[in-house]
Amino acid sequence: MKIRLRQKKVWLSAVLAAALVVLSGCGSGGKPAGSASETAAGAGEPTELTVLLDWYPNAVHSFLFAAEEQGYFEEAGLKVNLQTPADTNDALKLVAAGKADLAISYQMQVAISRSEDIPIVSVASIVRHPLNRLFALETSGVQSPKDLVGKKIGYPSIPLDESIVRTMVESEGGDPSKLTFVDIGWDLIPAMTTGRVDAIIGGYVNHEKLLIEKEGVKLQSFDPADYGVPDYYELVLTASEEGLANKREAIKKFLDAAAKGQQYTASHPDEALDLLLKKESKDFPLDPDIEKQSLDILLPLMDAGEEPFGAQSADSWKAVIDWLKQHGQLKKDVKPEEAFVQL
Repeated sequence: MKIRLRQKKVWLSAVLAAALVVLSGCGSGGKPAGSASETAAGAGEPTELTVLLDWYPNAVHSFLFAAEEQGYFEEAGLKVNLQTPADTNDALKLVAAGKADLAISYQMQVAISRSEDIPIVSVASIVRHPLNRLFALETSGVQSPKDLVGKKIGYPSIPLDESIVRTMVESEGGDPSKLTFVDIGWDLIPAMTTGRVDAIIGGYVNHEKLLIEKEGVKLQSFDPADYGVPDYYELVLTASEEGLANKREAIKKFLDAAAKGQQYTASHPDEALDLLLKKESKDFPLDPDIEKQSLDILLPLMDAGEEPFGAQSADSWKAVIDWLKQHGQLKKDVKPEEAFVQL
């Protein structure tokens, strides 16, 4: 969210104030990261971890709820508090401020944050390929990104999304300087269903596309990784440097339990979906049919193959950092080894 890469300037001077406000909407029970070392816990007491979702509970979080309901966290000696922040833009701020232990975020946002001296690191990849796709109305005649010249492209106020489209168009021999962008905020679905724009960027293949097509509107879908944009990790799990130092073993145990949750989800998708639906937010009720389709799309994109679930590569981080630097998205250079840790 929603899993969304929101490019905002995050200043450390504002982190603590924002964190205190947002945490009040996160529910109770979570302890700040670094508030006590793992060795301070009494014998037999579980280590408590507060984990922030990127958006309201949806199919991408099925593995976490499966791990919780199947007792994998408990078996690992953990008490895990899965929470949705009041403002999903603030998940990284909360982790950086030590108000949460882990947060689901975005590979590109982690790199941008590192360039702003925010001490955040990725500890695992969750969705290993882009979910953010370029969608064009089938009636628009767009058969390739270069066909967007002369069309209206809706985007959600994020310059980074513009850079993605420009790269895609240029990779096909089109002229990105001739593109017309329309800032539609997060009204992605109505902008397409009403024909206000011919195409959108910022919508997800496992969410917006499904909802738009449910309205009877047919779309062409283009994966940025096929058109010059690095095949980036859409979602990653993040920790602060200090939090990782204080709770490294607990975080490793969390990842092991989460991997079991993902394995359960892959082998029991219907059961995992039922568990998810029991956790749906009253503010954001889920459509079971949409979430089932979403999970079908997500599972292969989360599959690490022969590598362990959550594995990351320096090559992926270098490619993303180089692309962001090329498009002026980084305040300063970032080394791959600064942005992620392989646990």
